[in-house]
Amino acid sequence: MGTVHRHSFIDEATMDLTAVPFGTTDWSTVEPVQHVGQTGTAYWRTCQFGSTRVRMVEYSPGYLADHWCWRGHILLCLEGELHTELEDGRQFTLTAGMSYQVGSNAEGHRSFSTTGAKLFVVD
Repeated sequence: MGTVHRHSFIDEATMDLTAVPFGTTDWSTVEPVQHVGQTGTAYWRTCQFGSTRVRMVEYSPGYLADHWCWRGHILLCLEGELHTELEDGRQFTLTAGMSYQVGSNAEGHRSFSTTGAKLFVVD
């Protein structure tokens, strides 16, 4: 395979994953937990790795979050279409293969999906 070079991230900003050993996740074995929205339902499959929460989230068609969220996320849309509204009124649409990132306490946001969506979320 050749020589493998180890890159040091000491001088770069990184997520704090220092206490997380290598592992794999079979998301089909993680029990979904139901979260009822203002309308529709979200199902979260959640794994916690130190202080980092990783989720596979499925929104039903017609889902609308019941609150404004201020937590930071990195979110990847795997299937369907997700609409995210910011508290200032701006709206963004994600389709499969698109992502967004928002910092904690940066901008209030809430999501809705008319068709349903499947997401991979790290926060």
